[in-house]
Order: sequence, then structure tokens, then C-alpha cells
Amino acid sequence: MSGHNKWASIKHKKAATDAKRGKIFTKIIREMVVAAKEGGGIIENNARLRKAVDDARAANMPQDNIKKAIQRGTGELPGAVYEEITYEGYGPAGVALIVETTTDNKNRTASEIRKIFSKHSGSMGETGCVGWMFSRKGLITIEKSAGDEDTVMTLALDSGADDFVAEDDVYEIYTKPEDFNKVVDAIKAKNVAIMESELSMIPQTYIKLEGENAEHMLKLLDELEEHDDVKNVFSNFDISKEDMEKYGA
Repeated sequence: MSGHNKWASIKHKKAATDAKRGKIFTKIIREMVVAAKEGGGIIENNARLRKAVDDARAANMPQDNIKKAIQRGTGELPGAVYEEITYEGYGPAGVALIVETTTDNKNRTASEIRKIFSKHSGSMGETGCVGWMFSRKGLITIEKSAGDEDTVMTLALDSGADDFVAEDDVYEIYTKPEDFNKVVDAIKAKNVAIMESELSMIPQTYIKLEGENAEHMLKLLDELEEHDDVKNVFSNFDISKEDMEKYGA
């Protein structure tokens, strides 16, 4: 399994704890505000907002919180003005990193993200320094226990997926960005449980990390994910299952 997707699995396992700390609520609320601002507050007509609302419901966010977040996005309620900023940089051994943020203070966010990079043997770079190494794709992750391989693969490919990969304990389904919601809906319609679904940045190549570099990398990713302004982190590391369990889980 790719390094990024291993990290996505860890994020999924951490979700319940994050929800208790309120961090996941903060991130989802910001995403709903931005989505509603860009595409309007009607969930059925706004795919990005629909995804954010689905995430909110999965995290057991109260309906009133969801409603207020959408109203802040549409301007019906006052609130902070957020903008989306993407940072690029390098981790240990030259691993590429893309950090997507949503912030109401870009100077503060830039300073804090730069400090996190430096703290864990990394460095922030200029815009575009690593982006060329990645392709935006829809990524849907399903636990193998949710269905047999042939059934899930046929469902995914017939609904418009580009690729299907069976890895470790999960199936990974890749789509074009424009086909992402269609494939997700088709899978849900067959009552197949989705572990994780997102528009992701998939790297073209990977860098193998071991030992101290693996430890630094996972600590860097963990601290980036913990930051309130960080929405997504994408990377091209490859770390063994043993080191993942030793340093990351």
C-alpha cells in the first residue's frame, strides 16, 4: 500500500479520538463554510458541501451545528472569513509533502506550518516545488470485510472507476475527480461500507523510509494533521508495516 494511503488508514483509526477532542468538528465546520460560500447552501446541488455534511453526520455532529456552518458560508450568519492555501515542502530524505489548509489568518498559518516542517527534519518550499509529482484523483478505501473482491471490483469499475487495487486489509478505488461522487453513490447504493473517501493527490513515485527517517516522517505528519488549519496532507513516502506500527499507530 502506498505511504499516503497507509497514513489515511491511521487517520481513520484516530477519528473517534479526534472527535472527542473537537478537532474533527473544527475542520469539518470550516470545510462546510467554504463549500457553502463557493457553491451555495443547497446540499443536493453542491457536491463538495454534500461530502462535508456526510462527514459531519458520520462524526455525529449536531444538526444545528451543520445548519449554522452552512448559513455562515452563505452569509446568512456572521463568522470568520476563510481562505484556502496550499503549502508544499519536503520531509526527511526529500519526501514530498502537500499541505492543504483553511485559515482566517494566512500569516499565522504559514509561520506555524513552517515551524512544524523545521521541527521534524523538513523544510517548506516554493509553490509548485513538489506539486508536479502528484495527480488529483478520487480515492475510495473499503475494508475487505465489506465485500468479496470480485463483487466490489465489478461494482467500482462498472460505476466509472479508473482503477481497483487490493492491498493488505483494504480495497483502493481510484477515479477521475469528475467521476468521484458518481462512484461513491453507486457503492453506497449497494450498501457497501466505505472506510474513507476523498479527492486526493496521488504521487507518481514513492521514497522508501526506514528507522529514524520513518519516525521523523510520521511525527511530522502527525503534527501537521493535528493543526486546526490543516485540511489535508499528501505525501509520497513508503514505510514498512512494521515501522508504521512501531512509530505511527
